[in-house]
Amino acid sequence: MNITNKTNTLDNLRYTLFSWSAQGGLSPIHADHAKGVYINDATGKKYIDFSSQLMNVNIGHGRTEVAYAVQQQMERLSYVAPSFSTDVRGKLGKTLARITPGNLTKTFFTLGGAEAIDNAVKLARLHTGRHKIMTQYRAYHGATIGAISAGGDPRKLQVDSQQIPNIVHVQNPYAYRCPWYSSSIEECGERGLANIEMILKYEGPENFAAILMEGESGSSGCIKYPPFYLKGIREICDRYGILFIVDEVMSGFGRTGKWFGIEHHNVTPDMMCIAKGLTSGYLPLGGLVVTDKIASRYDDNYLPLGLTYSAHPVSCAVALAVLDIYEKDGLIDQAARNGAYMDYCMTDLRDRHPSIGDWRNTGLLGCLELVKNRRTKEPMAPFNAKSHQLEVMKQVAAKIRELGMFTFVKWNFIFVAPPLNITQEEIDEGVSIISKALDIADQEVH
Repeated sequence: MNITNKTNTLDNLRYTLFSWSAQGGLSPIHADHAKGVYINDATGKKYIDFSSQLMNVNIGHGRTEVAYAVQQQMERLSYVAPSFSTDVRGKLGKTLARITPGNLTKTFFTLGGAEAIDNAVKLARLHTGRHKIMTQYRAYHGATIGAISAGGDPRKLQVDSQQIPNIVHVQNPYAYRCPWYSSSIEECGERGLANIEMILKYEGPENFAAILMEGESGSSGCIKYPPFYLKGIREICDRYGILFIVDEVMSGFGRTGKWFGIEHHNVTPDMMCIAKGLTSGYLPLGGLVVTDKIASRYDDNYLPLGLTYSAHPVSCAVALAVLDIYEKDGLIDQAARNGAYMDYCMTDLRDRHPSIGDWRNTGLLGCLELVKNRRTKEPMAPFNAKSHQLEVMKQVAAKIRELGMFTFVKWNFIFVAPPLNITQEEIDEGVSIISKALDIADQEVH
């Protein structure tokens, strides 16, 4: 790294704060440019992006059509208050109404997924006059105080005393480690639904405004839903007059081989939270999409939701360009095909590496779960592992980076969620890197 690039990296460390990290001793990749599924650092080293950054760069890096959309919109209209209407706002709202399932028809635009979750919780409580929200322990919904309270990810524990009240968490139907000791994913799902119904009765179903679930599990470990589970949630919600909110921030926009993860379950929620793949990370934008039934209530009633940058014209223009790329390039179908090929590759990888306990994937939203013993399922690193419990996984992650890959590694999980336009040759390249890193984990197997 030359002196200028080293100085720029030091300025990052001296004058900015990095997410979810102790600030001392960091060694970030100093990104310089990116194209397709590759990121190049300031030294010229190339990294294959095997998690689409934070599972959001779905169309891949460096699409010039998006840059052109930014330029065109900036030259015409860079910003107006959200009380104005604009061409791009109307076009984007209409497009989302077309591609979202069922009667989800109107969108309140936010700047990201966490804000979408916050506003979903606020609107659900307002709309129902109830206060409790049910969510899962193994789920992440964002880092604002509302969203982090809703999630169960242990990163929230340091700010636990400040969380919003009336969030009720339940166990996931995590078939690989079923909390009810089930013998199949179907049995785990049945017991999970029974557990939800029991907790609702303990807490008073008449007190619940909403049940919030991810469309497909993401950074908590890509935990596969039993095939009937979300349909069962929908039925429970209907039985007790509870709204069903689905978080599609990570699982939306082709990531699972369909426009939205919940489409694998033939269910329409009352509200859908979106972000990430909406703009593929090129600019910040999120949204809360609601049904026509919910929206119509506010034709004559005041809607107490608002953000300075809601429906930002430049972000809306980027979203329209990105959505056009999904359709023009056939990326939704490509994600499904690439997902099937990834499953094939990972089956072969599992045969060669005893440290792989489980592979879970939908489309291109997947992860490897590493274990020290397949029979006992002892994890390579425990849930919410401390630094000293992560030595093996740190070595695995370091080898992945050394060999030229960026991907998300958490506890005993290696996530696999590359851009949807990845080729089979590029998948092979990425799988080969992971395989070499798994040689380290294999040495810990007993």
